Amino acid sequence: MPLDKLRQKMTAAQLDGFIVSQPENRRYLSGFTGSAGLLFITADEQYVLTDSRYYVQVEREAPDWTLLKASYRTAERLAELLDARQMSGATIGFEADHLTVAQWEVWKTDLPAELTLIPTTGFVGELRAVKTEAELAIIKRAQAVADEAMQYIYDWIQPGVTEKEVAWELEVYMRTHGASALSFETIVAAGANGALPHATPGNTVIQMGDVILIDMGCVVDGYCSDMTRTFSLGEPSNPQFTAVWDVVQAAVDAAVGGISAGMPGRAADALARNVIADAGFGDKFGHSLGHGVGLAIHELPIVSYARDNELCAGMVITIEPGIYLPGEFGIRLEDMAVVTDDGVEVFTRTPKIKVLPR
Repeated sequence: MPLDKLRQKMTAAQLDGFIVSQPENRRYLSGFTGSAGLLFITADEQYVLTDSRYYVQVEREAPDWTLLKASYRTAERLAELLDARQMSGATIGFEADHLTVAQWEVWKTDLPAELTLIPTTGFVGELRAVKTEAELAIIKRAQAVADEAMQYIYDWIQPGVTEKEVAWELEVYMRTHGASALSFETIVAAGANGALPHATPGNTVIQMGDVILIDMGCVVDGYCSDMTRTFSLGEPSNPQFTAVWDVVQAAVDAAVGGISAGMPGRAADALARNVIADAGFGDKFGHSLGHGVGLAIHELPIVSYARDNELCAGMVITIEPGIYLPGEFGIRLEDMAVVTDDGVEVFTRTPKIKVLPR
């Protein structure tokens, strides 16, 4: 159980308690899906502190947790709890990578002065990185909805539509076929716009021969999906497109064929990056190979040339190399995969189409 594992980490770090404020971490540990509140966890008790908007919701979603009705006095209510438990001088961990400076100032005022607060990073996120079978099943359902939506767009898209219209069509399809939300704002980028890795869909009208990059995903039961496809609408007008697309596909194949449990993120990234560099485009692939996906669209692990975090069986990652040529086009191909003892299992099903016939 996640809570048992967290308590083991608390014991190892010599923490008497732990405060959880990051929304996905709150949900992961307690089941509470509200947008505000704190969890407070000790060796033998667990509490949800939130305001009146969520009292009934906590009782429904987190029946094994004690609800502390905090109104909008969360830090003061926590101070009262610490005093009642004779923990005013305890050592308490908190999520430094989520707490704002403004919240910290409130804590310094409202929490006991003798309390020792220990900043932590990734304390719960490291637990979330390895998915259970139940979590993996939900993520695969989310990806299945995204796959259906992309297949629909392959059939639907025509010259004359705008990037915004494609993005809206994708959103409507996903929301009407099982998704509760988008994982992130959909990227649709035509022509030179695709050279911006995180382009925003605009009023650019898609023409025959344009290279079109679509990066999208959706949320199902709280879990995200993520995928990217790049194709030419009809025969490409840019003569470089075919060769560059083939390099990116080769980079995907190298990563899928080489990633294995126990490998550092840096080494996994190198599998694809070396293919792109050998083809002469090393300076055109600036971002990481991939990232973890779960309750958040970007979570641990980071599959990057800048990280040595170990990839473990059960981690869900993206594999998304890209080449971006300013003023011309960008190509990114992205699949979702779960790391296994034998390598990776790719569960993105939409075929990668180089030239979409029209």
